Amino acid sequence: MTRHPLRLAILEAERMLAAAGVDSPRADAELLAAHVLGVERSRLPLIPLVDPPVVDALHKVVLRRVERIPLQHITGWAHLGGVDLDVGPGVFIPRPETELLLAWALAALEGKDPLVVDLCTGSGALALAAAHHLPAARVHAVERDVTALAWARRNADTRADAGDTPITLHSGDVTDPGLLADLNGRVDLVLCNPPYVPESTEVPPEVAEHDPHQAVFGGPDGLAVIRHVVTAAARLLRPGGHVVIEHDDTQGGSVPALLAARRVLTDVADHVDLAGRPRFATARRV
Repeated sequence: MTRHPLRLAILEAERMLAAAGVDSPRADAELLAAHVLGVERSRLPLIPLVDPPVVDALHKVVLRRVERIPLQHITGWAHLGGVDLDVGPGVFIPRPETELLLAWALAALEGKDPLVVDLCTGSGALALAAAHHLPAARVHAVERDVTALAWARRNADTRADAGDTPITLHSGDVTDPGLLADLNGRVDLVLCNPPYVPESTEVPPEVAEHDPHQAVFGGPDGLAVIRHVVTAAARLLRPGGHVVIEHDDTQGGSVPALLAARRVLTDVADHVDLAGRPRFATARRV
């Protein structure tokens, strides 16, 4: 059996993905090759030659990615804050830009044994990352969609089995004024990566066809859910507690304005991502 250079198979995969309009063809080609081989991406240079069945298997998964099926649906996982998360149809895929929000949140909680609430948790990504980095934290996560909540439960069980502090999951809606009422005035940090994309926004096929619509779009201006998140945060936070909300890059003024409109919130600030675009807003409870 003639073996084939893995490098050439990856180059062909990159070419196919680039032709299909995939944003990061080289990275995706390498991640798909690592997935097929069952190794870390960093180990690919140590595998110069592969058997024909490996080339065939890589070609098959590349064809799925060419159809703009999300990479994470093909591999079955996404990564956030040092935590691998199972993802698939019916749940929002965590994005790398949310790492910045998480880093800010962890810095705000340094030296504390905090009570944390993650609203619109989806796969459980932010809640589980917080519990992973803050073993003494008590973390509550809220999700209204039953499919997403099932993914979150699966991920929560996996992380608990791996030794992380278990989180508490709640089936609930951020629009409910009684949500987590027993935590009113006690929470150190409210985290949220809500649906925030304005309805008229054009999004890539991976998002339009595979991310749940209700997890992406937040009404005509993208603020429909965020307005309720701000209200919930003002109610849940203890004095000195913080809220951090991810938002669309068109909302660098509107989301801080919503926070500043609440008398009990101060130190309102907006923060940019690595590309310099507005990405998340923060505030502190008076």
